[in-house]
Formats: sequence, C-alpha cells, structure tokens
Amino acid sequence: MSPSLVAQVGVSDPVQLAYRLIFLRHGETDWNAAGRLQGQRDTPLNARGRAQAGAAAGICAAALPESADRHPPQLAMVASPLLRACATMAIVREGLGLPQAPFATDDRLKEIAFGDWEGMTWAEITRRFPAAAAAREQDRWGFAPPGGESYAEVAARVTTWLETLDGDTLVVAHGGIGRVLLVLLAGMDPVSATHADIYQGRALDFQSGSGTWLG
Repeated sequence: MSPSLVAQVGVSDPVQLAYRLIFLRHGETDWNAAGRLQGQRDTPLNARGRAQAGAAAGICAAALPESADRHPPQLAMVASPLLRACATMAIVREGLGLPQAPFATDDRLKEIAFGDWEGMTWAEITRRFPAAAAAREQDRWGFAPPGGESYAEVAARVTTWLETLDGDTLVVAHGGIGRVLLVLLAGMDPVSATHADIYQGRALDFQSGSGTWLG
C-alpha cells in the first residue's frame, strides 16, 4: 500500500497481513431486501439470509484444509457483535460441524455507522437531504453522514483489529467492512472499493495481498 493511500485510510502504517483471512458478509435481512441502511442497528436474518449463511458454510468447508473437526486449532473465528453477523456465524459454524457457539466478537467489526440516516433508503436520503447526498457521491471514502462515520474512520478501527491477528482467521461482518478490507488487504483504491459489490452467501478470500471471491 502506498504512503498516499495510507494517509487516505487514516492509519500511519500499511497493513502487512501474514495470514489468510476469509471474510463473509452476514446473510440478508428484511432491511437489506427493502434497501434500508442498517448501519449499527440490530436486525435479524430473514429466511433467505439463513440460507445464504448455510451456502457460505459450504463454500468455507470446500476452501479450508483438512476436515471440519480440525478447523478450531487452525482457524480463528470472529464476528461483528451485531445480531445479523452473529447469527450468520452460528449457522456457518454448524455447517462446518462445529458447535454454534462460543466464538469471539469484536466491536471494531461493526458496520459503518450511518447515524441519522439509518433506517432510510437512498431514495429517501436523496429526496430529504440532496446536498448531503451529493457530497457523499463526491467523496464516499471521506464523507460521514450526520452522527455517522466515514469509510476512512472505519478503516482506522479495522486496521487496529487486523494488527491483533496471529493466525488464519474467518470473520463474519458487513458490507462496509468488506469494502475496507479490499483497500487494506488487496490494494483496491478507495473510490473503487466504496462502489464494490460485497456479496451475501459467498466468501472473500484474502491471501498474499489479493482478495478472491469464492462461490
């Protein structure tokens, strides 16, 4: 990662991850289906989301070495503490032949906070706050909604989490976290990352400075 990109991310040093990180976005919720910004609101998985979590488990099982009963000593598992991420992790663990719990959670993996905009659709935001919506489109990486945070701020907190890793890790988190990881671990430029699709029911495999979608 170049020094200029590090400055945009808001951290002093680039992330040099020596391990494999498998990222899963939580399964669908009714707010996802309706196009509402969830941010750090707690919303449960819907039926499609639970099926997506099961599909992600199958993808992980195929991608991980050895048998399921040997995964715990080889692969740390950590989730955002938000309900939709924890529910996804429980389903994934069950699909890997593991108990649904316990597993670690970390506040630094929470979704980007949209503040006053949480619960709204983008159409509602554009209609009610046209100037702010336009400002966000000009700088998605650096813009923070009222009461919320920017992707650059999320990247700073995720960086401190990455620096704690000491082995291969499976993480279940959110679309915003996935976009930040594309910048931090795969070298994607922030503008492209903030427009990137982060799929549900698939896995993003980060290794050796690149990120590859599985499934």
